[in-house]
Amino acid sequence: MPDTDQSYHYAVMGRAIEAVDRLGPQASLDALAAEMKMSPAHFQRLFSRWAGVSPKRLQQYLTLGHAKALLDERFTTLEASHAAGLSGGGRLHDLFLRWEAMSPGEYAKGGEGLVIRYGTFDSPFGPALVMGTDRGICGIGFMAETTPDLAMEDLTARWPGATYVEDPDPLRPWVEAAFGQAKGDVPLFMIGAPFQIKVWEALMRIPSGHVTTYSEIAQCIGHPKAVRAVGTAVGRNPISYLIPCHRALRKSGGLGGYHWGLPVKRALLAWEAARLEA
Repeated sequence: MPDTDQSYHYAVMGRAIEAVDRLGPQASLDALAAEMKMSPAHFQRLFSRWAGVSPKRLQQYLTLGHAKALLDERFTTLEASHAAGLSGGGRLHDLFLRWEAMSPGEYAKGGEGLVIRYGTFDSPFGPALVMGTDRGICGIGFMAETTPDLAMEDLTARWPGATYVEDPDPLRPWVEAAFGQAKGDVPLFMIGAPFQIKVWEALMRIPSGHVTTYSEIAQCIGHPKAVRAVGTAVGRNPISYLIPCHRALRKSGGLGGYHWGLPVKRALLAWEAARLEA
């Protein structure tokens, strides 16, 4: 598989996360490269191409303590970030992101009458199952830590009344813009209950490379005591990465859960932190 393949780079990163956990954050480049069965030069090239920083710097982002450092250094108060205009397209660099929510009536029907197209695409975080209607992307699931069948079962179960058609071509321009392979408009069609939509809207105010807490989200949406319900809604987010549920942490600095696997969440946070630094 060529070095330009993003999923290949992520597969290396996934193994690197395991190696950092096993060998410790002070492991040398030679030791990590040996774990990957690669030459140090090849390993460093892949790291730098994926992350934009050196392996040594990225190791710091991959440690479990990085989440606490993010809370200390890059904690986002959602009310302030919204007032500063850090929502929508501004949080993803030059990506223009717009969204609309399904009506309560449409949601109650479980997607009945909707035609949802889907396909598997390469992404910086491994293969991704992407779904969309004529109105925009409605589902993204990462498959590095699960199987294609389980990812498909997970996303289709959210809209049992819809008709699913494997047809990736109409989605491709949106997907390429979403993952930085091209510039363009990325419409999202958010399918969820009203409380979930509020939580997901709050997530979209968190700038890339920053984090917030579940309790901060609860405060922002006007339900300060609903921290547990907020956590559930974050976990039910159907559009991974673009609605950045990976940027929500526990107040203690713990990563919390992640629907598509904690290694993917750690890689997402590391990748974004590296790009913010660059």
